[in-house]
Amino acid sequence: MGWITDFFTYETTKSVVVKSWTIGIINRAVQLLIITYFVCWVFLHEKAYQIRDSSIESSVMTKVKGIGRYSKRVMDVADYVTPPQGSSVFVILTKLITTENQVQDFCTETDVKYKCTYDSQCVKDKSTGNGFLTGRCVNSFCQIQGWCPTENDTVDVPILHEAENFTIFVKNSVRFPVFDFERGNLLSSLNCRYNAVTHPFCPIFRLGDIIKLAGENFSSLAENGGVLGIKIGWLCDLDKSWDLCLPSYSFTRLDGVSAKSNVSPGYNFRFARYYMRPDGSEFRTLVKAYGIRVDVLVYGNAGKFNIIPTLINTVAAFTSVGVGTVLCDIILLNFLKGADQYKAKKFEEVSDNAPPLGSQVYKSDQTLAGRADEKRSTDSGAYSIGL
Repeated sequence: MGWITDFFTYETTKSVVVKSWTIGIINRAVQLLIITYFVCWVFLHEKAYQIRDSSIESSVMTKVKGIGRYSKRVMDVADYVTPPQGSSVFVILTKLITTENQVQDFCTETDVKYKCTYDSQCVKDKSTGNGFLTGRCVNSFCQIQGWCPTENDTVDVPILHEAENFTIFVKNSVRFPVFDFERGNLLSSLNCRYNAVTHPFCPIFRLGDIIKLAGENFSSLAENGGVLGIKIGWLCDLDKSWDLCLPSYSFTRLDGVSAKSNVSPGYNFRFARYYMRPDGSEFRTLVKAYGIRVDVLVYGNAGKFNIIPTLINTVAAFTSVGVGTVLCDIILLNFLKGADQYKAKKFEEVSDNAPPLGSQVYKSDQTLAGRADEKRSTDSGAYSIGL
């Protein structure tokens, strides 16, 4: 029946005052650290007294400007920017491998993988990427049906050097629905160029500066292609003037992992321009394009004072101060001299058959640190133990 008796028990707090410099200093130091943490970090840095809205609504419009010269041709924005709608994701073309005058016909593959001696080495109707094999070996290469002549993407072509000086204008509007707060990144004058020191809020960026701030090299990026990110951060404290809610810009390369791979480094894609001859026959120009893709990423949150999170975090701060007591109890019960005497004073069992507290005389033949005197406080259950 012992476990039944143990189950139907009640525990109440008993206060024991320990007069010890060591424990006293540890207790106050822990309490000071906890209070400092809540005041400096939780309330001042993290602004835990605010209600926050992170469901940011954003729209982005972009515009690229600049003129370049490539393969004896002058290229403007309509030639080197795709797609042309001015969205938050666009590509600036920096290198083009062009295969002109392709028509639907029969021709030989150019890839060395399809070198052959006999027709049996060319499996009919097998796809090669440029077309379907016809099952014939012609001039030591398998013949295909598809767009001819086939592409040769191993040729060495130059890059669009002028792209380094192209400018990108980013127009961004955001809204925080909880506070019905709207803001944009446009300045009163756009006669500026982004500079982290002199013009940190200018929304016009030079492509070469973006690449440099992202820690990349223009020539290498233009040669193989890559993906850059323009990150716009809106971190707004609406307890201050709303005019102080300003964006911050940062730049990074988003495809850093693939850039280090030998399998498919960089960024490229293919597209074609189709034409019609007077006799009604169709032909096209195939372009394998290498370019710098730019992704505009918007993030942020806004905060404003609210009584509910203030009360919650204030109560949490006062509750956490009790951690000092737990730590001091662990030290007293396990590490300091006189731990047994402290346990005897802290934990006491009282049964139903025990005499009333007023008629019981408490005596102790042991001292916590060699001292024989024990003082009983005026409040119930509180002892003062001198160490």
